[in-house]
Amino acid sequence: MKANTNRRKFLKLAALSGAGLGLSNTFSRALAGTPGAGDHPAGVGAAGGMMGRSADSPEAGLPGGRFLPNRAASWWCEINDLLWPEKHVIDKIKRRADGYAGAGIDTAINFGFHNRFDFANYFGQLHGYYANVCEELHQRGIRWMEHYSCNHVTRPRNEEDFRNVHKYERLAVQLFPDPIAARHAQYEGHFFQDLCEVDLRDGSRGYAKQYQYEAFCHNNPGLHDMHSKYLRRLMKDVPFDGIEVDDMCSYPGNTTCGCKYCRDRFRRDYGHEIPDFSDKQFFGDTSNPHMLEWGNYENPVFRDWLRMKSDSVRDHIKMIKETVGERPLMTCCSDTGPIVLNAVALDLEKMAPYLDLFMLENVGTNIKNVEWVGMDAEALNQKDIAAKRGNAPAIALSYELSEKGAYLGWALGRFWGAANWSSTLNGRLEEDPPHAMEMEDVISRWNNWEKKYSDLHYWEGQDLVEVRLVNNRLCRENGWRDASGHEHWDRSKAWSMQLVQHNVGYRFVRSEELADGKALLAGHQPLVLDGVGCVSDRQFEAIREYLAAGGTAWMALPFGTHDEKGFARKKPLSDRLLKGRYKGLVRVESAIVTTAGTETTSLSPVAGVSAGAAARETAVAIGSGGGPLAKLIASGKFKPVLRQLKGDPRWAARIRTYEGGGAVLHFMNAGLMAEPDTLNDLWGTPLMKDIVSLVKDHRLEYEVDTSRVKLEGLSLLSPELEDEKRTVAVSAGKNGHAVVRVNLEGVAIYGVAQR
Repeated sequence: MKANTNRRKFLKLAALSGAGLGLSNTFSRALAGTPGAGDHPAGVGAAGGMMGRSADSPEAGLPGGRFLPNRAASWWCEINDLLWPEKHVIDKIKRRADGYAGAGIDTAINFGFHNRFDFANYFGQLHGYYANVCEELHQRGIRWMEHYSCNHVTRPRNEEDFRNVHKYERLAVQLFPDPIAARHAQYEGHFFQDLCEVDLRDGSRGYAKQYQYEAFCHNNPGLHDMHSKYLRRLMKDVPFDGIEVDDMCSYPGNTTCGCKYCRDRFRRDYGHEIPDFSDKQFFGDTSNPHMLEWGNYENPVFRDWLRMKSDSVRDHIKMIKETVGERPLMTCCSDTGPIVLNAVALDLEKMAPYLDLFMLENVGTNIKNVEWVGMDAEALNQKDIAAKRGNAPAIALSYELSEKGAYLGWALGRFWGAANWSSTLNGRLEEDPPHAMEMEDVISRWNNWEKKYSDLHYWEGQDLVEVRLVNNRLCRENGWRDASGHEHWDRSKAWSMQLVQHNVGYRFVRSEELADGKALLAGHQPLVLDGVGCVSDRQFEAIREYLAAGGTAWMALPFGTHDEKGFARKKPLSDRLLKGRYKGLVRVESAIVTTAGTETTSLSPVAGVSAGAAARETAVAIGSGGGPLAKLIASGKFKPVLRQLKGDPRWAARIRTYEGGGAVLHFMNAGLMAEPDTLNDLWGTPLMKDIVSLVKDHRLEYEVDTSRVKLEGLSLLSPELEDEKRTVAVSAGKNGHAVVRVNLEGVAIYGVAQR
């Protein structure tokens, strides 16, 4: 009742104010930057945005009114929105808010005025526009999430870059000063050029050519002061419900930063000096055109430099969280696993203590994006990061240009047990395609079907876990590779793909949990240790404690060839484990095709094997029916809960239990093919026109271990079947198992068997 009361107060105030939140006052306060802009009306809290919730919102009835996006979508802004409060802009806000409400969207996420300090001269109009958007959305029970990049400004350096930014970056409003005016651009007394990273090659301002950005230095105290002042103003002006501060990394990569603040910090925290760029022992082969692959990981000073850079980003995030207080904070993260992330100082695990939501960019717009199985590892790794932050919401961001593309992204979110953030991406094309659709139109069908037939709350779901897959961040931090050039992440990802192929439920065990013996012993599922090259003493002792207590681990060498700082051990820790003759320690082959069965490893790229080539080999063992997991199952050393008896194995099945709803089976088709459009994306790959299934046998039959999970009273549903419900037949099988039969005919992408 409290939520409804608050909502009634909000609507009453909106009616009395004439313009909802008193927008004329908001506008004048925003222009003046006066404290009065923080006087939020009833139902809109200075630390939480919309307090009153609609009856069907995820927060309704939840303790503390948690911010739980479920059906999110981008709110695309255009340059004309800066003409607020002109009537046509206000009218468009209302029309779009109606469309979002009709599309079942519960959270709108700002997109457009991205490099926020490019718009410093227009913050008054911009914040007035945002306050107006919040007013209209809140009246319809929709939350608003701010989203911007704080540490870049758009500064193309030549004619080619200028044209590129207007060709490749139309997704963001492009309104930046010319080079002469840019010298004087500032906010709150901080000139932007004084905040930039310093290029180690020539002392110029740090530049991300791939985006035409100049990058601010996360160590610069001026940036922290400017950003915190902006955040405080934003909170006064706009009653947002959550905030995503994007691009918390360093896009210029290994070319920066040589500013005095970075040099002082490296000296203070790590006891080193940043060397001259000509030092090949530090920067490696800089003739390599792939700048992100520069650097000599065999040099401990280089490894420390990368740590210092990600420390700096973490501290900036910490400052942001301290400033926004109770308002939920998120940042962007397209990956958490591969070594290349070190070059751009992107480390979600370091930032995690200061984040309240976690977001993964997953599928996109071209024909390659139907190959989703390789993305499962990233999705579940980020889910584990979120779970260890008090079961924080995990959000899957999907880009699309069509209704079918939006369906694929929506389906993946449901298969993964995450919120879905749907986002059209026409702005990544040189011009909008002729069949371009509005944001709300591409997702409406799928959202509204879900609300009517299958409104399963992801935050109440628990994945069935049969295997615990280790992904040790220490290997990535130190640039560890095996003799074939494969990373530890390549091996973990290969295991993930095989686990999906065999319908085995799994979760990740990351570096902190791996060092906690009690945490390892709390689970009975086997640990997968494939190519865990860097292992700390604490992790080793925890694993030994786990094995000594009767735990099971599947180990593929190498293991423990280096310590947590990347220094080579005299003897690999695998020697000590194998001498222990632990009953539960099982030697297996690696999940990838590799020559690494020896202890020959490296912290540098192996000659002739690029990081990209090694990563591509990861998929070799997938789809062949081979690999260590198949052998463990065939030998009887591992018995999965779900074993497929009939039907096409490209239908992936995942078991998840829900509060009050019992066990549910989610089905996702791994045998998809995209029909190419006549249009290509900016890199020459055809866009996705349609998605078709390559699966021919949709009548699936499984044997289920009923001692571990019960599947009873289920019906198959799918948006593709609309309102049809098909009974899932369950009959007695052998050895106390049950046989489950599911008919997925007429379903191409996703189905769910639920009560």
